[in-house]
Amino acid sequence: MNPTEMKSLLSIAMLAAFADSQKDNREREEVRRVAESLGGDLNVAALYQEVLLGRVDVASAAAALATPGLRQLAYEIAIGVCDADGLRNETENRFLASLGVALGLGEPTMNTAAAEADALATAPLGATVAAPAAAPVAATARVSDAELDRSILNASILNGALELLPQSMASLAIIPLQMKLVYRVGQAHGFELDRGHIKDLLATLGVGLTGQYLEGIGRKLLGGILGKAAGGMVGSIGRTATGAAFSFATTYALGQLAKRYYAGGRVMSTAVLQQTFRELTSQGQTMQQQYLPQIQQKASTIDMSQVMSMVRGP
Repeated sequence: MNPTEMKSLLSIAMLAAFADSQKDNREREEVRRVAESLGGDLNVAALYQEVLLGRVDVASAAAALATPGLRQLAYEIAIGVCDADGLRNETENRFLASLGVALGLGEPTMNTAAAEADALATAPLGATVAAPAAAPVAATARVSDAELDRSILNASILNGALELLPQSMASLAIIPLQMKLVYRVGQAHGFELDRGHIKDLLATLGVGLTGQYLEGIGRKLLGGILGKAAGGMVGSIGRTATGAAFSFATTYALGQLAKRYYAGGRVMSTAVLQQTFRELTSQGQTMQQQYLPQIQQKASTIDMSQVMSMVRGP
């Protein structure tokens, strides 16, 4: 993949992020932050400005992608961006339809990508319950702190591994897996949570769902691993480790914060939540190097069918 093709893929990802006309300034700021954080050989921050100012459009970005594989990858990335924060709306659907035409894709290719992304975006958090959102209920079985810690660590290792997989959908799977982790931690403390409550908690912490997916995709592109065949990870250890650290640390911090938050009856202030999350993220970044061999081992043994089962399962 040459720099021009990489630039086109990133442009399409950002165009997808802005496809929803309802995006507010906070979400636009998140995309800007992601662009500035990526670095690499490409000036992603300048590319963000070009997209924001309308100097890049779907037709020009698509024209630079000559091979069928890159065109399909561009569409998968775009639909992942649109579905990262939940099922896409009509405005995003129209954008994706125009993108598919510009890329010269047939309906079977577009429908397959849409079905995979939709399955991740709508995956259940856990067993269906009748309790109101985030209402305290009687815990059916006490889960020890040690068990929760193991669950949080395992989820962190898994999500770190997903950053090392070449498929774009692997990055999209990180978000529902993080939400399921928060759900399980809340349930262990007697709370049944719905998707809206968990999204609100993540937003309070500054975890942008679209931004998180964009950042993961950007790291994969710049690391040279996105879109390659399974087992074809060729990015430098430094770059792949950075991507793994990003998802490992975020997942670890979310799980540990949720454990404290729900154990304390959800009474932490916004300021305390945000400060605690920053501290836990820093701790997770430090821990990631210790668990990097396990992350890499997990990445070498897992495939997308297994990931999909984990997202759909309890």
